[in-house]
Amino acid sequence: MQLTNLYNRHGEPHDRYVVVGTSGSGKSTLANRLAWHTSNRHIELDGLFWLPDWQMRETDDFRAQVASACAGERWVVDGNYSKARDIAWRRAQAIVWLDLPFHVVMTQMLGRTLDRCISRCDLWNSGNHATFRRAFLSRDSIIWWAAKTWKQRKELYSTLLYEPQWTHLDIFRVRSNDLSDVEVRRGRRSRSVASAESDC
Repeated sequence: MQLTNLYNRHGEPHDRYVVVGTSGSGKSTLANRLAWHTSNRHIELDGLFWLPDWQMRETDDFRAQVASACAGERWVVDGNYSKARDIAWRRAQAIVWLDLPFHVVMTQMLGRTLDRCISRCDLWNSGNHATFRRAFLSRDSIIWWAAKTWKQRKELYSTLLYEPQWTHLDIFRVRSNDLSDVEVRRGRRSRSVASAESDC
């Protein structure tokens, strides 16, 4: 995996990344690898949002949790939560958008879900577990959610990432799991930052 393709214009890793993409695209896997490789903290928004028994944290509490987690100087956040997007994105230096083909996402989602159902692993230290019933038969099925929202996420990030308020961010649009196909849009530095650097 060519993580250096996600570095800044000077060939160095950013201090603060946000990884986004549809469910099953591999956000947590990439964020964990990127955090380990750059010695940054890995923050999973799912872990801050989900309480035991699949209860959802109240919005104000969730935003406070995200703000606290993102108060540090070095981290990699993964997750799509719009209710806390402004908090993480304002402080981030780069967004990594996993824009993978539908068949790749669904293959990964099926494999991950089956593995979680079989292993009964504790998700995000919350006491929650994936079950075959919830994953495949429930109306809240993550499989159906991934299939239903793949196109929506693609359309959302195709416009959202290029809105004026996010021009400070380096945008990495990733189209392959090995990071060999990455479209990069470099963020604009503020005049004050540019002037400070020129005075050094």
